[in-house]
Amino acid sequence: MSIVTLLPFIVLIGAMFLMTRSAKKKQQAAAQMRNEMQPGTGVRTIGGMYATVKEIGDETVLLEVAPGVHAVYAKNAIGAVLEDSEYNRIVHGDDEESDAETVVPDDASSLTEAAEATDKDAETVEDAPKADLTKKSDAAETGAEGQKDGKADGETDAK
Repeated sequence: MSIVTLLPFIVLIGAMFLMTRSAKKKQQAAAQMRNEMQPGTGVRTIGGMYATVKEIGDETVLLEVAPGVHAVYAKNAIGAVLEDSEYNRIVHGDDEESDAETVVPDDASSLTEAAEATDKDAETVEDAPKADLTKKSDAAETGAEGQKDGKADGETDAK
């Protein structure tokens, strides 16, 4: 056998070695992440559910998925251990970047004040002269007469 016939097999074996090596590294990193879990930390399962770790066993994890609602999951079902700030931002909608809290009015007065301001703006727009955008019948007739040969303006018989 020549080297040319063996070359594709060598390349294939090398590629498989690299793929298994990177997959093994990812598995080790995920196992290390799961081993570093502590009760009280926020996690995301591989199914996309966010929960808080309550207890950690050898092969299982007790998660609080809602206040007072607990579920037992396999450790392998934990997709990510989240930082407190990220967990609170996703689950509770906390936004550390904005210090101002959203104020919800008790009555509709703020809505009517905004409507009055809009009405005042509308009055100034109404005072402005309006453009005539209506279609004129004279222009339509002239355009129709100008195209006696069935060609649009600018078209020629050049081939």
